Amino acid sequence: MVERFQILSMDGGGVKGLFSAAVLAKLEEDLGIRLADHFDLIAGTSTGGIIALGLGAGLSPAEIVDFYVKEGPKIFAQHPASWLQHLVFRKFGSAELEAALKRCFGEKRLGDSTKRLVIPSYNLDTEQVYVCKTPHHERLRRDYKAYMWQVAMATAAAPTYLPGFNGLDGARLIDGGVWANNPSIVAITEACSMLGVPLSSIRMLSLGTTYDVTNHPFYLDWGGQLLWARSAAGIIMRAQSEGANGQAQHLIGTDCFVRVNPVVPKGLFALDRLNLDKLMGWAADVSRKSAPAVHRLIEGHDAPEFVAQRKLEEVRQ
Repeated sequence: MVERFQILSMDGGGVKGLFSAAVLAKLEEDLGIRLADHFDLIAGTSTGGIIALGLGAGLSPAEIVDFYVKEGPKIFAQHPASWLQHLVFRKFGSAELEAALKRCFGEKRLGDSTKRLVIPSYNLDTEQVYVCKTPHHERLRRDYKAYMWQVAMATAAAPTYLPGFNGLDGARLIDGGVWANNPSIVAITEACSMLGVPLSSIRMLSLGTTYDVTNHPFYLDWGGQLLWARSAAGIIMRAQSEGANGQAQHLIGTDCFVRVNPVVPKGLFALDRLNLDKLMGWAADVSRKSAPAVHRLIEGHDAPEFVAQRKLEEVRQ
């Protein structure tokens, strides 16, 4: 019987992942702990997937913050004609992101992770979900061979912003945010179905990338495809996230679930625009306010060392 199983779940949100990484870094400072040591499973989608992979690779949240600060402006470099290009073509190329991820992760593979990881993507060819996982179960026999940078490219390939990624077995993969921008339910399902963890044992910290409340125009009530084109993606992703929050709380209980995802003024942050000072300021404030709840949630539990299933087999051989 597993007495306690703690999960860190992190949303997608482009360069706003800097907020998530900064919250984790500030929490580590305030609580005087290494957060990754207290989680048995980490799930992340898109930018949250990059952070999850960083933690699995042994990077500290502060080092991940440095990655966003240094690489973000190059990955999402804005040009005068970007808005026009974005109407008919992806807004950014993938070369800068790929180079940055290779610098960050080097030759590390998913199987080298020191934490159990679950990273969602979506396969355009098969129209099925595609979830990359560390080898934390004997059935998981392929993903561990993938380089971490490849997994990061797949989960972060946001439609209209970045091209799809076909570097994992030739699959046409795009951002996992199209179905699991908030991967909390994905993580709970993995814990229960693959690892045999009872719902009563699960504790979860769910970390968003901020959101603003949009005053949706009245014409959406009766609008067709053209009128809905600009609003549909944001509404769907927001609805999915809220639905996942509600389901997670119903499954494991509100006392076992902490969600950190503040409302910010409309237009303050964007998926592809690095507002460094503002993001860091919000992260500092939010982490200070949420630190007591996070501490109550995770205190008293140190995650046992994770040894990948494939590495166990190699040792036995």
